[in-house]
Amino acid sequence: MSGEHFDALETRAPAARERELMARLPAQVGYARGASLFFARLLGGVDAAAVGSREALAKLPVTRKAALMEMQRSSLPFGGLNATPPSGLARIFVSPGPIYDPEGRRPDFWRAARGLWAAGFRPGDVVLNCYSYHLTPAGSMFETGLHRIGCAVIPGGVGQTEMQARVIADLRPVGYVGTPSFLKLILEKCDELGVDASCIRRACVSGEAFLPPVREFVKSRGIDAYQAYGTADLGVIAYETPAREGLVVDEEVILEIVRPGTGDPVAEGEVGEVVVTPFNEDYPLVRFATGDLSAVLAGPSPCGRTNTRIKGWMGRADQTTKARGLFVHPEQVAAVLARHGLAKARLVVGNDGGNDTLVLRVERDGPADAALVQSIEATLKDVTKLRGDVSFVAAGSLPNDGKVIEDARQYA
Repeated sequence: MSGEHFDALETRAPAARERELMARLPAQVGYARGASLFFARLLGGVDAAAVGSREALAKLPVTRKAALMEMQRSSLPFGGLNATPPSGLARIFVSPGPIYDPEGRRPDFWRAARGLWAAGFRPGDVVLNCYSYHLTPAGSMFETGLHRIGCAVIPGGVGQTEMQARVIADLRPVGYVGTPSFLKLILEKCDELGVDASCIRRACVSGEAFLPPVREFVKSRGIDAYQAYGTADLGVIAYETPAREGLVVDEEVILEIVRPGTGDPVAEGEVGEVVVTPFNEDYPLVRFATGDLSAVLAGPSPCGRTNTRIKGWMGRADQTTKARGLFVHPEQVAAVLARHGLAKARLVVGNDGGNDTLVLRVERDGPADAALVQSIEATLKDVTKLRGDVSFVAAGSLPNDGKVIEDARQYA
């Protein structure tokens, strides 16, 4: 770790990278089949030694994130996808759903260090980590990456904005990691309290879309902010660089873009679902379909990194969506309705001035009932861990398209 790039892997010739990744792939597929109960069944008839090309990889079945809850429910805790038993892990996380996520013991397990280095973090930096440390893995994901670089970490977590402002005033961190919307909230709280937050000069943000209003606000405060894209299952998949032209794919994963609902790769530039095969010994996922949409950008990055670039997160391939850093599943909307004996609703995720909003539109005849509205809102928060508003609409007024979650945010 020195200079502009994390290591020499980032600048190797694309053909050399592809050759080396494909040379490693058969062993990884064989390992997954031999060490994971799930992949032993899924890939039982596969000749792993023959999976040494993208064409051969594309013939293997995909495993969808959307199916994880049911898979884990039938075979706790990880649906048999893990190779390392729970007792051999460093941490076990619980993402909304619930979905259980394993963390192994190797340094920088989630591969966050590369993206942090590209964002300007260097040894000796003091960094405020405002990802959640409670149950979900983001706090540990970025802390272990910062430790790999040699940074000191303030485990701020989420909430307590007045305390966060006091920490900034007293400890003067030079960096921030967390969701972009929470960075905006903290800076606004510092303004309100008269706290000088100019010590924060760089940030690596993730967990939600880095929308233009928030990006411009952060930039106006003199903060050089970059985004990273990852999941709780896979860790960091791709990261923004100083070129500001898409996100560069991590060196330790094989990324495909496939047509949603299939495992068929799409042409370069076409929007499709992100499918990832990481080189991970503890959780050896093969062709894991994230449910996220993106597209490959042509050519290498002007920053000198030569790996594939993607446009970044472009929405969801299924109805599961992310708001304020947490996933919301159609099953959760159904649970809210069932608790109140309601038949049909649509959860609309919007954005107001850089802050995600949730409105549950419920079909119901008759006048609005304030007490029922408050009760449903409480249930929505209990089930999804997110605050939202409830509005009643006339029966039959919601579109007849099967949607229960609508992402109404603008991404460009």
